[in-house]
Amino acid sequence: MVFLRSLLLFHSFTYQWNAIDAAPDDGQTRLASEAPGDWQKYVRSPSNRIVYPARIVANYTQGNVTNPRGLLTGKGSTLFTRTPRTTSAPDLPPTVVVDFGQNIAGYLSISFGGSYNSTPGRPGIRLAFSETLEYLGNVSDFSRGYNSSDRHIQGDAITPGSDQIAVAAKPYTWTDDHGCQYGSQVCADGLHGFRYVKVYLDALETDAPYTTSYGEVSIESMSLNFTPYLGTPDTFTGWFESSDDQLNQWWFDGVYTTDLCTDTFGVNDTDPRNSASPSIVGKLVLHDGAKRDRDPYVGDLAVSSRTSYLSHNVPQASRNVLADLADHQRSDGWIPPASINGYTLPLVDYPLWWVVCSYDLFMYAGDTAYIRQYYPNIIKVLDTFYESITDPRTQLLSKGFGVSGGYGDYAFIGRTGPVTYYNALYVLALQNAATIAKFLSKEGDATRWAVRAQTVSAAINTYNFDSGVGAFYDGTCGDSYCNSHAQDGNSLSIVAGVANSSRAHSVLSYLSKANARPYGNAFYDNDVVGGGYSQRVYAFISYFEIEARFIMGLADSALEEIRRLYGWMSTHDPGITQWEGIGPNGQPYEADYTSMAHGWATGIVPVLTNYVLGVIPSGPGFSVYTIKPVPGDVEWAKGVVPTPKGPITVNWQQNRVLGLFYLTATAPTGSQGTICVPVSNLSVAVYLDSKPIPNNIHKRDGEVGSGGYVSVSIEDSLTHTISVGYKLGP
Repeated sequence: MVFLRSLLLFHSFTYQWNAIDAAPDDGQTRLASEAPGDWQKYVRSPSNRIVYPARIVANYTQGNVTNPRGLLTGKGSTLFTRTPRTTSAPDLPPTVVVDFGQNIAGYLSISFGGSYNSTPGRPGIRLAFSETLEYLGNVSDFSRGYNSSDRHIQGDAITPGSDQIAVAAKPYTWTDDHGCQYGSQVCADGLHGFRYVKVYLDALETDAPYTTSYGEVSIESMSLNFTPYLGTPDTFTGWFESSDDQLNQWWFDGVYTTDLCTDTFGVNDTDPRNSASPSIVGKLVLHDGAKRDRDPYVGDLAVSSRTSYLSHNVPQASRNVLADLADHQRSDGWIPPASINGYTLPLVDYPLWWVVCSYDLFMYAGDTAYIRQYYPNIIKVLDTFYESITDPRTQLLSKGFGVSGGYGDYAFIGRTGPVTYYNALYVLALQNAATIAKFLSKEGDATRWAVRAQTVSAAINTYNFDSGVGAFYDGTCGDSYCNSHAQDGNSLSIVAGVANSSRAHSVLSYLSKANARPYGNAFYDNDVVGGGYSQRVYAFISYFEIEARFIMGLADSALEEIRRLYGWMSTHDPGITQWEGIGPNGQPYEADYTSMAHGWATGIVPVLTNYVLGVIPSGPGFSVYTIKPVPGDVEWAKGVVPTPKGPITVNWQQNRVLGLFYLTATAPTGSQGTICVPVSNLSVAVYLDSKPIPNNIHKRDGEVGSGGYVSVSIEDSLTHTISVGYKLGP
């Protein structure tokens, strides 16, 4: 009776926070979190691979255009007319800007009704593509084909930033294939990632005599062949839903962003242009971005792969990249970050991300064959390359030792010395490798890497902690530490367990005070290392700070940071997709060059699934798992986490004021789990499947209220319910 009265008290309060319907005949109550999933409404994917424009952008139509809306399906024909100039009056090219409604990627097709010209040469149509209206001009916003002098070399670009068409006289359908109509003239660049396309009647002087800027062109319709992963509702193997509608939408926006980056690797679809590699051409890969950096870099996979694993069953996209990079490992153990420059781009941190991402493939997707095949590469990268750039005096990786001096990192920061970020990431990679070694019964390797991780952790704390501000230094400026503290190293120091609880709280408090911006948390607290760094936000690195906040039980501050960061991106053009980087005043950090659909920015997906829903793998393919929600102000959450043996389903609901919590979960046969539920204080009672949990089979730990967490071991595939309520008496 104790449990029944406690449960009834708990359920009586659920009506005050949207619990639904009671079933008195069997004593069960249906909670809001147990209602049928309604997550399909958040999915952003097109319904099929042929995508049509959504609207014509008002106020952008100019010149002699008849029926601009004809570019929308079923709205008639659009006629562009331009006659040769006879006066000095402004001569505006007939122009229409088409909006596809959200970022997309693929090959544009235009159904032409024909053309007419009274002078030699066909009337020319030019196309400029952009992810945002802000950077929409007569040339594309680096969505293929636009070189910006010497800043970013793109290789074999064949256009000056716009795609050119010499429109035939009779009706036909043109497709934006990579190539030229006449030798090296009248060229189009093929695949684009964009939201907006400017269509205008004009011609390049260099395309004479094949095109002219005058004549008439009729367009019947436009469409796009969508080439990325088509993430329609039926393809989802995992999903997330909660009481916070914004969090729900951002989770699915993150999935769509990663879907846009998941595509078949093509010679003429990559960016930069010199990154095509025969060993991955034709394979499914996870690119960095939809339009730019359209090449798979392993650092980005540290986030985007987790997003992919938790939403769709396409681990091959990540595996293909990781295996290809491992196959190009250098003799000294260094692993290239990407196929760019013939696998030679010198980055110092990305071989560590390769180890971490290999671990994720193992833990999330259960790919033991990959791990067995590439285990020797793990040994070589950790025991050869990183040993070669370790300072024997401190046992810390030191930028400047060995070949590392001229190497960059994910942001090409000019750092030197015992950089906290490199070393905290090193600790994480060593820990991940030790776990892999244990699975393979390589006890010697596991012990060696675990001991080294402890040694490096101790050294970071000894040498790199700035007690004056309560955070870790970044690196050195000359012979002393720079007076700067980076988000990346400080966040990873918590994720990797380098910082103890006291230092972790101090670090996160400092980052909140020093780095908070209206659009997220900056990746540096000042500009000592680089100009403008204190105003730049990378969602990539912010993911690890947000993760650190959840790890430390600071759900409220984690959710607050999420809402600033993802709220900003979702309410600014192009909307929906998540950005490569944010700069001063919340603008794209590298103007038109910035990728506005970048997989590394999708940490909202793993952080909500791993920490709010609460499901994290601790054995290969979730064979061992933990369910530990860190709910904050979220009232309920439910979802499905895919595993190789079947789904893990979770739903929970809480009354934060009263300290009540209710969770149900089911896991696949053969898995072993630990379910942890938050308790507000030591006076509450905890029940497993309607029975009080004896004190000798549960433990309390953590930092939620004064009660922490109660954890229970589960070793079957039954549905289990854990509830936290008050004792009402004997």
